[in-house]
Amino acid sequence: MTIGVRLGVNIDHVATIRNARGGLHPDPVRAARQAAEAGADGITAHLREDRRHIGDKDIERLAAEIDLPLNLEMAATDEMLAIALAHKPHACCLVPEKREERTTEGGLDVAGQHQLIAPFVDRLNAAGIRVSLFIEADPVQIAVAEAIGASVVEFHTGAYCEAFIEGDQEKTADYLRRIREACALADERGLEVHAGHGLTYDTVKPVAAISQVKELNIGHFLIGEAIFRGLREAVTTMRGLIADARSEAAA
Repeated sequence: MTIGVRLGVNIDHVATIRNARGGLHPDPVRAARQAAEAGADGITAHLREDRRHIGDKDIERLAAEIDLPLNLEMAATDEMLAIALAHKPHACCLVPEKREERTTEGGLDVAGQHQLIAPFVDRLNAAGIRVSLFIEADPVQIAVAEAIGASVVEFHTGAYCEAFIEGDQEKTADYLRRIREACALADERGLEVHAGHGLTYDTVKPVAAISQVKELNIGHFLIGEAIFRGLREAVTTMRGLIADARSEAAA
C-alpha cells in the first residue's frame, strides 16, 4: 500500500532494555525483523559514542541480516564516520550528541558548525551514503544544510510533542506551523523532508499530513507500546494512522 510517507522504526530502546541487564535479550535485530513484517519501510539505529544502547555488533548484524534500508544516526566524529564507511548503510543522519542527555534534545546546529559538518557530508556522499541532517524547523539551518550538500533534512518534532503533552494548544499550534513552513521551504530547495522525535499515536497525524514529508522516524513510543500490545501491532497501528492522515489531507 502506497501512502506517500515511509515509516522508519528506531530500535534503539530494545537495546536499552537488553543492556539494563546484559546478555543477548531482547535482541534488536529480532525487533527489526518484526518491524519489517509489520510494514516498516526502514530501520533506524543510533550508535552513540558511549554505546548506551545500540552497539557495534548490532550495526554489523543489522547491515548484514536486514533487507530494509538502514538509517544510521550518528554524531559527526571520525570514529562514527569510519564505522559508517565500513558498513555502508543506506543513509546516515547526523545528529547532535551530548553525553549527559537522556535523549537527543534538539536539532544539529548546522549553521554554527558548518565547517565541522561539511567534510562529513562530503565523505558520506562520496561513499554513496545518503546524508540526512537532523535540524530544527528553521530557515537558516535549512539553507546551510542545502549549501553543504545534504540531500535530506529531518525536522526535530520534540518541542511540538512536548507542547501537546503539556496541553498548551497555542504552543502546539505554533510549533506545528513552524514545521509546516520549514517542510515547504526545504522542499522548494530540493531537499527531501523527514521528521521525527517524540511522535506518538496522538501527535503523528498532523505531521504525517504535511504533503512534503516523505519519511517519519519513530522509536521510543513504538517500543513502549510493544510491551503492551506487541511490536507488530504497534507498528501496524502507526502505519494506519499515517495512512489515514494522508488520505484525510488529500480529501
